[in-house]
Amino acid sequence: MSGETELQKSAAIVRISEDDIKAISDELRLKLTTEEARAVYDFCGDSCKDYQRVNELIAPTPTVKYPRTPGYRETKDDSWYYRCDIKGAESGLLAGKTVAIKDNVCVAGVPMMNGSKLLEGFVPDRDATIVTRILDAGGQILGKAVCEDFCFSGNSCTSSTGPVKHPHDPTKSAGGSSSGSASLVARNVVDVAIGGDQGGSIRIPSSWCGIVGLKPTYGLVPYTGIMPIEMTIDHVGPMARTVEDCALLLEAIAGYDHGNDPRQFPAVPHPPYSQLVNDGIKGKKIGILVEGFEGVEKDLARIVRDAALTLRVAGAEVAEVSLPIHNDGRVLCLGFIVPLENFSLIQCMKTPDGMAIWTPVAFEGTYQMMIKGNGQGYGWKGSHDLPLQEALSGSYNLRPFDCPLPVKVVMIFSEYMQRNYQNKFYSKAQNLVQHLTMEYNKILKEYDVIVMPTLPGKVFPLPTKDHSIKETLKLELGMIKNTAPFNATGHPAISVNVGHSEGLPCGMMIVGRMFDDLTVLKVARAVEDLYDDIT
Repeated sequence: MSGETELQKSAAIVRISEDDIKAISDELRLKLTTEEARAVYDFCGDSCKDYQRVNELIAPTPTVKYPRTPGYRETKDDSWYYRCDIKGAESGLLAGKTVAIKDNVCVAGVPMMNGSKLLEGFVPDRDATIVTRILDAGGQILGKAVCEDFCFSGNSCTSSTGPVKHPHDPTKSAGGSSSGSASLVARNVVDVAIGGDQGGSIRIPSSWCGIVGLKPTYGLVPYTGIMPIEMTIDHVGPMARTVEDCALLLEAIAGYDHGNDPRQFPAVPHPPYSQLVNDGIKGKKIGILVEGFEGVEKDLARIVRDAALTLRVAGAEVAEVSLPIHNDGRVLCLGFIVPLENFSLIQCMKTPDGMAIWTPVAFEGTYQMMIKGNGQGYGWKGSHDLPLQEALSGSYNLRPFDCPLPVKVVMIFSEYMQRNYQNKFYSKAQNLVQHLTMEYNKILKEYDVIVMPTLPGKVFPLPTKDHSIKETLKLELGMIKNTAPFNATGHPAISVNVGHSEGLPCGMMIVGRMFDDLTVLKVARAVEDLYDDIT
């Protein structure tokens, strides 16, 4: 040991040995000759020096602009993970507005758990871009809202801190994965909140809690500094009690992030949403998507359809439209009834093609990026969060068994697909995403928006010990047939409340053209206005 050089003592990596080279060559069936193996050994020695230099260089980290204290762990309100009080600029679009941040979003100095015991104790060293923008706009951040474990559930039952109960019925779900955000907004604890959406995670809790939630056009709002799931379906957006506040928050956080987020394009349209949202929808063409109503509870379907037809009062043209790919597919029996308060799901429904196309992207992409890539992966330029990557790497290696069951499903099935089919189905699904996008665009070329129920049913129950594991899994992932396709295509989609049945909110989803989030907001505002007049 005394003969070690200072470089060896401080080495970032252990130099690859000839035995390592032989073992890897054998495993990969490379059949290196002895001479080739020696040449590889010598070449890799120089490569190790490059890695050493990278380790020595100081990578820049974003500046934290606004002072704050770490805050404290909330234990009395199931919708908060961590409470803090970070005041932004004295004036701006969000001056006077209180904000909750979903706990998959980095806020420097404030613990971030992402709903999972695997990340408990992790403290980010940076503010996500949207956090800085909220504070620049005068918003006041009151804390981190509970989200589902790794954001992988549409029911609010998986967070390691415990379930988030529905604001008006503790036996029911608040919806996920932005569960705490929706509950806090619905209960008037905060004015607005940030949610994330990869399969419906803004729109599901917004629909079930009776608030407004927008999944913006893919890339409109930067995802920099947020725990990803799969790069091509990651979205982040606003949640609020009113469409006007939703538009206000979108205006504050939207726009290009100067190359930090590869999901974005340099010329991101960014109109003043809050100033234009009340301009009305006279002459707009609304398409009621027939396939979006298939397999939906009858009372919910009726309420949403009636609300859509009422838009004629606001001067819009309303007609039924059909796009079979949204819900085409083989017939599948779900085969279960939840024995709680006579709650049941439709027993037989189609496996929608739109959701089928989303599935390989969400499963295999998540496995590669969030799990094997430790939340970062490879192949993209932008701002990488090394502390988060290291925290995930250590947790995955030490305690993979602490992953929630929906993530374990993704890990097992994706590993099976990778071993047997490599990335064949992921690639084919991405090709089909292009086709699916063009099919929606054909309808949206003639119609300004299309509408349908956000979800196939009213609020699901929170799982109990009476539910089997199989039933619980379906309660966690069984509501995304209308929402998930638009994560794959990237179209803007908003959920707005249009009424109640059996005392439970009923959400309408409004989907628009790419980067025409303004029209989506205008139609939602008209829906809101008409609903207020009726009630």
